[in-house]
Amino acid sequence: MSESPAPPDPSGLDTREAALVERLRSTRSLVVAYSGGVDSSYLAWAAHRELGPRALAVTADSESYPERHRAMALAVAAAGGLAHEIIRTRELERPAYRANGPDRCYHCKHELYRTLTTLARARGFSAVADGTNADDRGDYRPGRQAAREFGVISPLDEAGLTKADIRALSRQAGLPCWDEPASACLSSRIPYYSEVTAEKLRLVERAEAAVRALGFRVVRVRHLGDSARLEVGRDELPRAQDRALLASIERELKALGFRDVALDPRGYRTGSLNEGIALTPVSSAQG
Repeated sequence: MSESPAPPDPSGLDTREAALVERLRSTRSLVVAYSGGVDSSYLAWAAHRELGPRALAVTADSESYPERHRAMALAVAAAGGLAHEIIRTRELERPAYRANGPDRCYHCKHELYRTLTTLARARGFSAVADGTNADDRGDYRPGRQAAREFGVISPLDEAGLTKADIRALSRQAGLPCWDEPASACLSSRIPYYSEVTAEKLRLVERAEAAVRALGFRVVRVRHLGDSARLEVGRDELPRAQDRALLASIERELKALGFRDVALDPRGYRTGSLNEGIALTPVSSAQG
């Protein structure tokens, strides 16, 4: 479903922020798994504020990590004065990851946390942290098992901070990503049991960039073999259904290599690849 977190609770936000500060201060030094998204950006910023040079934000670069996220991570790190490094992860070299079962995220996070904990030990950092927040507790997240296996901590979740809390605190801190839409890795656009390949990931990234260039903010291009299923934010659906704009979208995505393009009439929501839904073909919508 569309991202619509509950508004922050002003009466408790200061308490939750204080709990985060206390948790960070109790950590001698920290490596933050930093994607450049809202949650990990705020955690990296807060860790830098509390720990100074004893905090390091580390971004994992791979085929499933979009270029726009890399640019965002660099921009936020520069704006916040964060100690920041980019490392390479190789989840695509793992057969279980490429096989793309429902546990794909586990194999991705296992590669990430193995790499980060190795770095942390070599550099003398006492802990590795991720950006999991309190709203994530009920989601299906096989990557959490990998976090537990490697002893990764989740200070935002421990402090009870929700996505809305983090957006509010990020805005107060002046972080440029405070209102960025949530976005999972590019592999999440490929249905389970359809092999993840570098070629598919590049095609999805280019297709989503093409749609965003037409002025859309929340975009998912689901890779269904030769076909693309486009999801946009529900508030953007009326614009996406404009015949002329649909024709432009179809031309752009077909030029990239998709044979068929369909607009999902229900808009973006998480987990949509697990649903059997009716689609509106772009060509038919043109009338």
